[in-house]
Amino acid sequence: MLRYHLQRKEREIKKNEEILGIIRKGKYITIAMCRSNEPYIVTLSYGFDKEKNVFYLHSALKGLKCEFLKENNAICATIIDDKGYIMNECAHVYRSLVISGKMCLVENTEEKVHGMNILLAHLEDNPELIKKGSLPNIHSYKTFGIFRIDVVEIKGKSGR
Repeated sequence: MLRYHLQRKEREIKKNEEILGIIRKGKYITIAMCRSNEPYIVTLSYGFDKEKNVFYLHSALKGLKCEFLKENNAICATIIDDKGYIMNECAHVYRSLVISGKMCLVENTEEKVHGMNILLAHLEDNPELIKKGSLPNIHSYKTFGIFRIDVVEIKGKSGR
């Protein structure tokens, strides 16, 4: 897989804590996929498991992303911390991450529960409320998909 590299090394975010801070602050990850010579991009909410170095996402069990992943599970994704455009300077303040990895649909129910717990802990102030209302039992997990991105590399960049 071709690796992302920065042209301007002074903008590279090297500190792991800053990279994790961008992941913690973000709510959405935009994922690029390819099959044959056809590109596809999708934006999903996520949770990050720091110990396993994986992202968990939830989505429908069917759709284009599933079809693309069957043919090619290599992905490139981005998370952006947009701090705004600077008027009259033609400049933008931001921090961004480019993530390369492999993405798969989680089949194991135990891991699906774990992935959803990670995702809800990242997105919700009160994850237990969602679990009680929308995920009352183990059978609830059969109605949607949990995807996992196994991270190969994360590169960070800042502007301004």
